[in-house]
Amino acid sequence: SPDGKTLVFNAAGYLYRMSLPNGKPKRITSDTDFEFEPAFSPDGSSIVYVGWNDEKLGAIYKISLAGGTKKKLTQKPGIYRTPSYSADGKSIVYRKEGGNNHQGFTNSKKSGIYIIDSNGSKPTFLLPGGEYPRMSADSKSVFYQTGGYLFGSLTKALKKYDLEKKEEKIIFNTKYTNYFVPSPDNKWIAFTELHKVYVAPMPATGSPIGLSANTKAIPVAQVARDAGINLHWSADSKSIHWTLGNEYFSNNLTDRFLFLQGAADSIPPIDTVGMKIEVVLEHDQPEGIIALTNADIITMEGEQVIKGGTIIIEANRIKAVGAADDVKIPKSAVVMNLKGKTIMPGLIDVHAHLGAFRFGLSPQKHWQYYANLAYGVTTTHDPSSNSEMTFSQSEMVKSGRMVGPRIFSTGVILYGADGDFKAVINNLEDARSALRRTKAYGAFSVKSYNQPRRDQRQQVMQAARELGINVYPEGGSFFYHNLSMVADGHTGVEHNIPVAPLYDDVIKFWSNTKTGNTPTLIVNYGGVNGEYYFYQKTKVWEKERLLSFMPRPIVDSRSRHRTMIPDEEYENGHILVSKSCKKLQDAGVNINLGAHGQLQGLGAHWELWMLSQGGMTNWEVLRAGTMNGAAYLGMDHEIGSLKAGKLADLIVLDKNPLDDIYNTESVSYTMINGRMYDAATMNEIRGDDEIKRSEFYWEKEGSGNAYPFYPNTGGFMPVNCHCGH
Repeated sequence: SPDGKTLVFNAAGYLYRMSLPNGKPKRITSDTDFEFEPAFSPDGSSIVYVGWNDEKLGAIYKISLAGGTKKKLTQKPGIYRTPSYSADGKSIVYRKEGGNNHQGFTNSKKSGIYIIDSNGSKPTFLLPGGEYPRMSADSKSVFYQTGGYLFGSLTKALKKYDLEKKEEKIIFNTKYTNYFVPSPDNKWIAFTELHKVYVAPMPATGSPIGLSANTKAIPVAQVARDAGINLHWSADSKSIHWTLGNEYFSNNLTDRFLFLQGAADSIPPIDTVGMKIEVVLEHDQPEGIIALTNADIITMEGEQVIKGGTIIIEANRIKAVGAADDVKIPKSAVVMNLKGKTIMPGLIDVHAHLGAFRFGLSPQKHWQYYANLAYGVTTTHDPSSNSEMTFSQSEMVKSGRMVGPRIFSTGVILYGADGDFKAVINNLEDARSALRRTKAYGAFSVKSYNQPRRDQRQQVMQAARELGINVYPEGGSFFYHNLSMVADGHTGVEHNIPVAPLYDDVIKFWSNTKTGNTPTLIVNYGGVNGEYYFYQKTKVWEKERLLSFMPRPIVDSRSRHRTMIPDEEYENGHILVSKSCKKLQDAGVNINLGAHGQLQGLGAHWELWMLSQGGMTNWEVLRAGTMNGAAYLGMDHEIGSLKAGKLADLIVLDKNPLDDIYNTESVSYTMINGRMYDAATMNEIRGDDEIKRSEFYWEKEGSGNAYPFYPNTGGFMPVNCHCGH
């Protein structure tokens, strides 16, 4: 806040306030709509923020911190972002997004930067592009940046738009800078570059200045040792603040620039410990006891199969598993008779890209999560995502504010090639800094990706050993690159080795390590991608369940316009690689399920079936999709099999996959953390009650995307079709 006494922030989908320095965080509202991107009014009495509801869409709101109800400032629904007050408090500048595959495209016309009176009147369009708009100190101009945030262009700029003259000029040009924050007096600039935080003067020049950490034209100082986000200034422009994980940091300009009045005689060390923001939420878990009876149970404990068995689940834990005569059903239990069905552990996808590359604004229902649960995937590990979003959504799922599988991730990859998100690692301390950043967000793993030199990869490994972090590398389809990763003790290798068949030299070498492999045959290296096999051989676009949880335009674009090739291309492609996976598994190298997010949910089954094509037994395939992945993540003590004491993650199948591996797709119910869902609808089953989920954006009237499946017509037809069919 402007007086420095209050902190306002987003955590797990909602806004909290905390009295500094050590107050207890409390929610600002009791709303169920998600709340993001708060900004203080100049006098600190109120905040403006963005709200989001999947069915009503988004709006900009204002609320007094003294109490009271929120006031809606925008009248038309849309996807609104990053509101910010003018210095005089009379105006608010914000951005309207043009729609996306997570929140839809309705009410998304004329996207860009807008200004509105602080009472909600006179919304005025300013510019069609740009991000993070902020008013100038005199309230006569708007600063904004172009080129994107993380994962953006390598041509970026901070620009200034004159509201009266309607002219723009470039203040800074840059390549790697992700985020610019001018000080309130407009004399300083804070910015992030390759994850680290810097400050510099912002001179009023007639031409653009090239800005970077190494700029010589103006003095530049680093203020954060490892990384920082949520950059903001004190009201007097003398201090810069930021966060990393749940720590809040501050630094005075006089600590970084000795030429300022009041500066010390020497530059002090950069602070490495910030103020803790202690938000504690309860893990979601259901109440009561459920008994699943009369089903064949594939426990994945050894080769155990229990015919007509019973599983008792209390809250989110398995209490008992066994033959019907050996398990006593509590009188208070809700009994589900599953005669004729098969129960097995939920699938574990350890290479699952789930679309968590957004920034700041999350839907209430992430359709990728629903699609995976609908197909029985109960644990996911994303080895490349936006740290801010994936760990935030993970916390939302844990707390019950979102529905999803267990979500784990490396966050942003440690990228060795060029990009505005790359991790520059030239020594052990660089590696430690990169891993401390990752761990601060909540990661237990990191992805070392295209670090070109072996000593760089070894530095990452050493830092990981020190910090207790798993390392899942990717070799970019380089054979010797992959083998050095095996030699150096990485947790596993992501994607397949790009040569096939593998011979005894590689098999024996690899079998003498503990390094696993997630081959992702669906995006096979060194041959045709395995996914094309299923686009060619099956009518993916007619799968009702897939289209219930995935936007049809995405399904159609991937499956209807399909590549048609001779079968021998597959035999010499993913199937040949799959045969090498069988050799590795036989030699003791664990092979894991990884569907790469190519086709959410269903792709996990394709990956299992492709492992079968290489010669794995049905039992080995199921183990690759359950216990192998659990061990790969270091979580086999909690998930991966059906055993008393483990978490209640399981799937109910109409058909037994030990009889036919293609039966894995016959999921009728998915239980995640003790909550049971009808897999076809993803409505929650609570005893005799069924809790219906809300609509996805493509199911809503007027979305332009609502095409339900009509099985008796052999196809689809638009919603509100009045042709009589």
